[in-house]
Amino acid sequence: MNIFFEDSGSFKAGTVLSQQNETLQVEGLGGRRIKVKSKDVLLEFSAPSAAALMHSAETCAQTIELDFLWECAGSDEFNFAVLAEEYFGPQVTSIERAALALRLHSAPVYFRRKGRGHYQRAPEEQLKAALAALERRRQQAALQATYEAELKAHRLPAVFEDKVLTFLIKPDKNSIEYKAVEAAASACGTSVAQLMLDCGALPSARALHESRFLAEHFPQGTGFGPVPETAEPAAEGRCAELPVTEIQAFSIDDISTTEIDDAFSVEWLEHGRLRIGVHIAVPALGIARDDMIDLQARTRLSTVYVPGDKITMLPAELVDRFTLKEGGLRPVLSFYTIVDSATQDIVATETRLEQVFIAHNLRHNWLDAIVTAEAIAAGEGDYLYKKEIAVLWPFAQALYEKRQAARINYGLKRETQRYTDFNFAIDGESVSITPRRRGSPLDLIVAELAILVNSSWGAALAKYGVPGIYRAQRSFGANRTRMQIGPAPHEGLGVEQYAWSTSPLRRYIDLVNQWQLLACTQHGVAAKLVAPFKPKDADLYVIVQNFEEIYQAYADHQNRMERFWCLRWLKQEKRERMLAAVVKGDLVRFDEIPLLLHVPGLGVHARDTKLWLDILALDELTLEVSCRLAQVLESSEAQTNLSGDTALSCS
Repeated sequence: MNIFFEDSGSFKAGTVLSQQNETLQVEGLGGRRIKVKSKDVLLEFSAPSAAALMHSAETCAQTIELDFLWECAGSDEFNFAVLAEEYFGPQVTSIERAALALRLHSAPVYFRRKGRGHYQRAPEEQLKAALAALERRRQQAALQATYEAELKAHRLPAVFEDKVLTFLIKPDKNSIEYKAVEAAASACGTSVAQLMLDCGALPSARALHESRFLAEHFPQGTGFGPVPETAEPAAEGRCAELPVTEIQAFSIDDISTTEIDDAFSVEWLEHGRLRIGVHIAVPALGIARDDMIDLQARTRLSTVYVPGDKITMLPAELVDRFTLKEGGLRPVLSFYTIVDSATQDIVATETRLEQVFIAHNLRHNWLDAIVTAEAIAAGEGDYLYKKEIAVLWPFAQALYEKRQAARINYGLKRETQRYTDFNFAIDGESVSITPRRRGSPLDLIVAELAILVNSSWGAALAKYGVPGIYRAQRSFGANRTRMQIGPAPHEGLGVEQYAWSTSPLRRYIDLVNQWQLLACTQHGVAAKLVAPFKPKDADLYVIVQNFEEIYQAYADHQNRMERFWCLRWLKQEKRERMLAAVVKGDLVRFDEIPLLLHVPGLGVHARDTKLWLDILALDELTLEVSCRLAQVLESSEAQTNLSGDTALSCS
């Protein structure tokens, strides 16, 4: 005897070998023996064979028209065998009964299973809705297949043109468009981003990196709305009322800097004393908390820097009004320190809101080669502000040494100077990368005076009980560096407190602190009553949290684009071999360009060991470089290779 039965949600047929009570021993079509409960048996038959019945039933089931079958079934629950007699007639065969069971079971849209062998047809309205949904899915599948075919042929469907960046940033993974893109990329053995490039959706890997960043952080574009008409006259009026000092100041910046935040001055006093001034631009005079410009700046939080370009935090009109460009009076918040030139000790300090004449904007590109420690000591060279630089240099050195002593007291070593930086010059799709020595006298002067001002103004905020945003750092432990409301030591810099205040044109934290400092300067002990941000102001905490996230995202983008241009330089210069130095483990740093990468299988080498690396492959999209170790240089060979300007350490 053969049986047609249900097993684990599907129908099977087999031959009964034996029966014991309610359990049958059955040999399935594959020869495997299984136990079947009597309640699971739907049909018993002697002919045809189990295999023949299943084959014929599956063929017959495909001929049963579901709409007609649904019409034949009543609205009540029914047994499949009863419906088989109504559908096929009273002479229905075992094959036809099995075929009907298979057809009912395969059409859950039409018929609901109510138990073994029992079904009930779906209500008409639900059936129509389900069939409509199936038709939509069929059409979507066909459309997806069409999209996939286009993408595999590296043609971008027209409907994808405004969705490309969405695919790369925050895709809707349930959309048929993204499913088509993902399937096509998988079929082509590539990434979604590479597929978009291959289809011409973006002109280059550079455009992809830039567009991805802009879409995520500047979805409304990088422009500003018009500056309110009342803002400019009001700012002009406030600036014109400021007292004018007779000193002349100068700034020191890179050649490309247009947001000039700081300038310096030196006055010679009696008894061998100096008055050294650090003059900071005051855009806070032209911006009020929660006005239109402030809201835009609070969204951006910082100027974005990438090789060859930048996105400013403030509108160009406002930057132009407050930047410390040469040739005129500029409103500034000045920090003056009186120094004993014999001991370099600070005798007194003072902060003033005033106007200062900016006489010159000096540039590192002009002076770094001639303003050296040796030239200053010997009094050599002919350059602007030679006398002022000659007295600022020993003062900066004294400030540096004082900070190193504080670092040691915190349990840290002396700072390691970073000797080489790199400048990127972009011309279309070409790039020039040139090294610039760090640690020069001008670098140290600018850095040490900025640290002095940020530390001193942080102390002033605390003195008057005015909340500010501080940057604190512990020597050891997790989350060592953090932004916080309230003073705390910055052990890495070796100062008791550190409040960013010297870059208000390009960093929102500095702008916030400048508002608070203006209140201290103008109102003294009453400052905390009139400062824009009062103690425990919730907005300060929101600003800190948002700033750290955004600032890191901007830094990541800058690093990503610098890496892109390094790869472009390698390709442009047709470099097949590069000199590099070991940083740690298999991490190396190229000498001629600021590129760090891992070299698998590098082996064990001491830090700063010089290596020749063969360049095997570059990928501007993934920003990966494939290298192979060619040669390990001995110390004498390394010195020979480093004697020229072609390989400079960037540690």
